[in-house]
Amino acid sequence: MTGQPATMPRLRELAPLYDIFFVDQFGVLHDGVRPYPGAVDALRRLHSERRKVVILSNSGKRSAANEARLAALGFDPSGWTLFLSSGEVAWKMLEARPADARPQRCLVLSRDADASPIEGLGIGQTDSAEDADLVLIAGSEAPQRTLDDYRGLLSPAAARGVRALCVNPDVTMLVPGGMAFGSGRIARLYEELGGSVTWIGKPHPEIYRAAFTLVGSGRALGIGDSVEHDVVGAKGAGADAALVLGGIHAGDDPEPLYARYGARADHVLATFAW
Repeated sequence: MTGQPATMPRLRELAPLYDIFFVDQFGVLHDGVRPYPGAVDALRRLHSERRKVVILSNSGKRSAANEARLAALGFDPSGWTLFLSSGEVAWKMLEARPADARPQRCLVLSRDADASPIEGLGIGQTDSAEDADLVLIAGSEAPQRTLDDYRGLLSPAAARGVRALCVNPDVTMLVPGGMAFGSGRIARLYEELGGSVTWIGKPHPEIYRAAFTLVGSGRALGIGDSVEHDVVGAKGAGADAALVLGGIHAGDDPEPLYARYGARADHVLATFAW
């Protein structure tokens, strides 16, 4: 790989340099099926160094469901200070609205029929873009559904000027056997159709503002496998960034990605290992 540093730091070398660590989950801690080698131990050790460890995830599901999944994969919940997903931030934003100002009929796009970002808020669901007053883009069902499928589904809502809320900005995602388009690509499609999208999650600032509000200020490092989301997001939030050479960029040269997205990682890690 060209552009790869001759030497790369270990996580234990970075631990003394920062007070707060924003750690991505998919592509850094696990691949969706099992933890990466050393990740369980590294997370525990980092938190034991009295550092604030925030699992910062672009998952459209709320935080509790994500924490349960990590625990089921073998991660110790005592290994982090806070788990914050974009789905959780979206739920709190909607909860803060007066009940009579919340949407009444929401078209939910997600995997596994998850609608947790609107549950308990008195917001009903609809299967039709014809009568929705909010589109929630929380997950992609690719490759079972194509972009043309989503274009046909969403065109009526975009034509009516219905706002969409994208709670998982990931443009690509890891799936068994390779990569597929993520919900961020569906949100971009919605914009291409003329619709308006509110983005929640990395690299957009709201999730970082929410995290800093909950854990306080300090020297912060964002660790992730995506230049577009983790590196750009961390730098935009005033934090340093560490790129893990795995996940969606496994085998890629990061230099063209730095040029493409206008942000460079301060550190490069071979893996998330102590």
